[in-house]
Amino acid sequence: MNIVLLGAPGAGKGTQAQRLVEEFGLAHISTGDLLRAAAKDQSELGLEAKAYMDAGKLVPDQLVINLVKERLQADDAQAGFILDGFPRNTAQAVTLDSELAVMGRNLDAALLVDVRPEVIVERLSSRRTCRSCGYTAPAGVVDVCPRCGGEMYQRDDDRPETIQKRLDVYQTQTAPLIEYYRGHSILRQVDGDRPVDEVYADVRALLTA
Repeated sequence: MNIVLLGAPGAGKGTQAQRLVEEFGLAHISTGDLLRAAAKDQSELGLEAKAYMDAGKLVPDQLVINLVKERLQADDAQAGFILDGFPRNTAQAVTLDSELAVMGRNLDAALLVDVRPEVIVERLSSRRTCRSCGYTAPAGVVDVCPRCGGEMYQRDDDRPETIQKRLDVYQTQTAPLIEYYRGHSILRQVDGDRPVDEVYADVRALLTA
């Protein structure tokens, strides 16, 4: 099962991806994690990516594609994968399709976790994150991280004005992927504005039908 995960920041994609990983043994490939790991490992591609990130620039499409291709060849990705955060636009999607074809693979589904923008703003702006380990919880639930005892704080990315900017970028650059994958008849859409278990029940049903 090879899946591209779609949805705005804060839609709950990561939570659903983790459920799929646990049940089906898929490799969860987050491009953010991939770039950070590559930079840390100081591979040739990683050092090239790090130079862009350190300069505050976007990592070029082809470099990201090369990192994704390398990751897809790992043993744990042979049984299936979930791409999270890539592709970000239709040009990347076309390139991904071509590269997968060369590898003798294809996408089975593009899963859209759909949540209304106002719900996402409320959800993310009320989130607090541990400075030390990244644990998250709603504001007011815990003052100290239950995992490591670290300080809980509001990330700049979780302030309402920043969230709206992220949503605007998503709408302009990434939302067109919905129509791209609908045109390829592999779009699967769920309402993400519900309890996690309900959303996953629908995700599972759509992907195993």
